[in-house]
Amino acid sequence: MHMLIKMVPVRTTFARVVVGGCLGAVALLAGSLWTHPVAAAETASAPVAKPIPVIFDTDIGDDIDDTWALVMLLKSPQFDLKLVTTTAGKAEYRAKLVAKTLETAGRKDVAVGLGTGGRGGSGGQEDWVKDYKLANYPGKVQEDGVAALLETVNALSVKGALPTIIAVGPLHTLGEALKRDPSLARKASFAGMHGSVRRGYDNSPTPCVEYNMTYVPGAQTVFAAPWHSAAFTPLDTCGLVNLSGPRFQRLKDSDDILVKTLLENYRIWAKKKTVAEMTGSSVLFDTVAVYLADPGPKLLLELENLNITVNDKGMTMIDPAGLKMSVATRWTSVDGYRDHLVERLLAPTVVAH
Repeated sequence: MHMLIKMVPVRTTFARVVVGGCLGAVALLAGSLWTHPVAAAETASAPVAKPIPVIFDTDIGDDIDDTWALVMLLKSPQFDLKLVTTTAGKAEYRAKLVAKTLETAGRKDVAVGLGTGGRGGSGGQEDWVKDYKLANYPGKVQEDGVAALLETVNALSVKGALPTIIAVGPLHTLGEALKRDPSLARKASFAGMHGSVRRGYDNSPTPCVEYNMTYVPGAQTVFAAPWHSAAFTPLDTCGLVNLSGPRFQRLKDSDDILVKTLLENYRIWAKKKTVAEMTGSSVLFDTVAVYLADPGPKLLLELENLNITVNDKGMTMIDPAGLKMSVATRWTSVDGYRDHLVERLLAPTVVAH
């Protein structure tokens, strides 16, 4: 099943329409000229002595939030990005988006793996990569992204390292990796943007099937795996994130090459003629998974330890028989997170470790 994305003419807001009878239309709130003190403290905290190795699994190229999350990851010195895998089909198109972004960031050390679900297809950011040749990426491109994921985790495990897999798309690739090698889960931590626990799209009081859970076999496999640790941000929290007003303007005023790349992709995706005419972001669901994977304290989120299962419709259910997971169920300050996100995006791009 494919995600349907629609531009909703409510002021300047963009929204995401998904399966499960749930309409996401989160209003863009007014920005702030000051930075939340907790957000500033988290963003400016001392770098981690040894950044944690990370694999990013993404369906980049459908909704634009994956691109925001990838740029955020490339700006986060607490992470050592090793591999980006695609998921949910359109593997070549998605890999081109990843590779061109990595090349722009000067991160040819990061491998790109083509995941499961098929190679063909395109999406709303096609114009940005229509002339880009994946074969010209100066880093490593691996045709079997599932094998690349397993090889990367196993190699790190041999060295005594514990990687985190940040998954922000339907779970085709990660589910297949667990089927090939169930021991994967004990060698890695999982941080995902998935599900709907107590709230649905648009902060609805009724939970629903979130888009990244629509490949149910993969979702059930991943959410039942015995991960070293497991955490996810459902719609309850990630569905409330957007940037507008002075926050968004700071990004538009930036000369940073990755920020410019991000906004150009957003312009193409939003079908706008210029970046200047854009006044706010769409809902930035996937960025919260990057924040959740941070090894430091997550002072802007309330985390609950809940037993979670996935039913046959793809609903994330609180169930005593389920896997114990850390679930981001509420914000202590969503505005604080918006400030944190802007500061992170404006930070220097991380160089190869």
